Amino acid sequence: MRKLTKLAAAAFCAAAISGPALAQDKIVISNWDGYMPADMLERFTEATGIEAELAVHATNEEIMGKVVAGRGKGYDVVFVSSPFVEALKALGLAAELDHDKLPNLKNLYPEAAQLEYDPDNQVSVPYAWGTTGLCYRSDLVSQTPDSWMDLLRPSDDLKGKVTMLSTDRWLMAAAFLAQEQSVNTTDQGALDAAKDLLVEAKQSLLAYDDTTFYSKLVSGEAWLVQAWDGWCNYGVAENDAIKYVIPEEGSDLWVDAMVITEASENKDAAHAFLNFVLEADNGAWVPANILYKTPNQAAMAALDPALIEQFPNLGMDPETLLAQEQLRDLGDGQRAFSRTVTEVLAAE
Repeated sequence: MRKLTKLAAAAFCAAAISGPALAQDKIVISNWDGYMPADMLERFTEATGIEAELAVHATNEEIMGKVVAGRGKGYDVVFVSSPFVEALKALGLAAELDHDKLPNLKNLYPEAAQLEYDPDNQVSVPYAWGTTGLCYRSDLVSQTPDSWMDLLRPSDDLKGKVTMLSTDRWLMAAAFLAQEQSVNTTDQGALDAAKDLLVEAKQSLLAYDDTTFYSKLVSGEAWLVQAWDGWCNYGVAENDAIKYVIPEEGSDLWVDAMVITEASENKDAAHAFLNFVLEADNGAWVPANILYKTPNQAAMAALDPALIEQFPNLGMDPETLLAQEQLRDLGDGQRAFSRTVTEVLAAE
């Protein structure tokens, strides 16, 4: 799910290679840019003696295309969002994890083993998780938005001051949740109803915006946006009148996770990398620097309380997170789903 953020890219840009390394005496990790400490691989090598290189992908679809095309060869660890974990497993491209080689799994919340796309962390280790909701200027809106319909059928004062995410799963999720449908539905009737609502909503939009929506809030160009909770925090950092809320109809639970490829010829080293990431200090980097929650309980426990006071959604507990619907792989239903998204985005 995660895309490159300006904040993360500017502050935490990691050295990258354009493609997988060919050498077999090192591991290759593919991750989003700025999504782990810039010195992570260097410190990993110092701690373990294992060399590692970073390949950067911009989207889940990009790395999936590469992994599927090469049957995973050339990559040892990939960071992907939960539906793609499930897809990799179904395709036989995700290696089964040896928990004996991952003692730091103990640092995770118990709820991190209750993720429906990968029960008991069979093929993946969760790295970050969160929700999608409404991010708004509390000093400008006339009343607190508490429904997805506040976004999709905004009041007159909000028309032209609203943005939505164009990434397919989250664009559709807003309409599905507003109409009391599953965020994972591929039912044609539900798709058609969501399409109608989203085409109607376009008439009130300022823009579709997946990357700069929080900047629009800061400037006052937008008053209400659909946002991932961590990205809303980038706006809060600049203006404390910006708030985040999960609508009354609920949200999705997104999870970004680490997977070892079945094709990896360095599985022991790949396990060592996952275990290193699971150390409390490494896990604490995530909320402290990119303002996302992590399933690493030890890391969250060490977080400065002042950070949670400034960014309240960082304090969202696992029980609240798991009360939201988890994003799943759509399987054969993806084609009809993608067609509906294309029609929405192309509609006048």
